[in-house]
Amino acid sequence: MQQAIVGFHLDDENHWIADLACGHTQHVRHDPPWQNRPWVLTGQGRKEKLGVMLD
Repeated sequence: MQQAIVGFHLDDENHWIADLACGHTQHVRHDPPWQNRPWVLTGQGRKEKLGVMLD
């Protein structure tokens, strides 16, 4: 089920986690070539993803 991103925070290992509208969380790592999410590395990139739907 898709949920909107409502925020972000770092875990204990400094990996970014998306906070979802439903109350759940999901890691959003940039780990090429498996996960290509360079936007997670900057504040502006994360801000632009607020409201985007994740599975």
